[in-house]
Amino acid sequence: MTAAAIPAPASSHSLRPYTILIGILGVLTIVGGGFGEAYVPGQLIVSGDAAATARNILGRESFFRLGFAAYMLEAFCDAGLTMAFWVLVRHVHREAAMAMVVFRIISTCGFAAAMMLHFGALQTLKATTALEAFTPDQVAALAFSFQRVAVFGAAFFSAFYGIANIIFGVLLYRSAMLPRVFGVLMTIMGVAFVTHTMLIVLAPASSSAWLLVTAAVAFIPLVLWLLVKGVRVR
Repeated sequence: MTAAAIPAPASSHSLRPYTILIGILGVLTIVGGGFGEAYVPGQLIVSGDAAATARNILGRESFFRLGFAAYMLEAFCDAGLTMAFWVLVRHVHREAAMAMVVFRIISTCGFAAAMMLHFGALQTLKATTALEAFTPDQVAALAFSFQRVAVFGAAFFSAFYGIANIIFGVLLYRSAMLPRVFGVLMTIMGVAFVTHTMLIVLAPASSSAWLLVTAAVAFIPLVLWLLVKGVRVR
């Protein structure tokens, strides 16, 4: 690509609607994801106990459905964030920004498939006619297996999310539109997510959910900064 063909960066004023959009969608993503991915499953799923998990899901079905609805909100917002992030950094390196979009789309779609298995646990427990040949304990075990596969699917596709954040962090750092610490933090967050997935596959005993805490350290300050202060373009 010649120098003349490289798109010029937009002005701070023209990017302001997108930074506000990122801020709003980011906050909704944090709330929806925290409630739907962390809080609700933590209240219903009992590790290693399929029968207790089945009782919790059936006994608090509305709560379970509310958690899934919160995840859907997060997924909708994540699609909007993908577009807004691309607008923000496309002038730095257009092909790299498009790679970020591709990895984020794969992550979102893959995570959605995993969450369908999560929701399928409820459908399995309520399928009394279709599964009448199974005992209640067998049905509970099947639903619990769906939950376990959903957890692994979410962890697997978070690696694509991590790669997208590595690319985004590097582009953000190079853009100089924000304090470069945000680019560094997003890159670290991406590496942590990829590492978490690889440890689950290769060394499950060494995997730690603390690696995912980097999302709170990197993503939340970035979202708040963009919402309040926006970007600078020289």
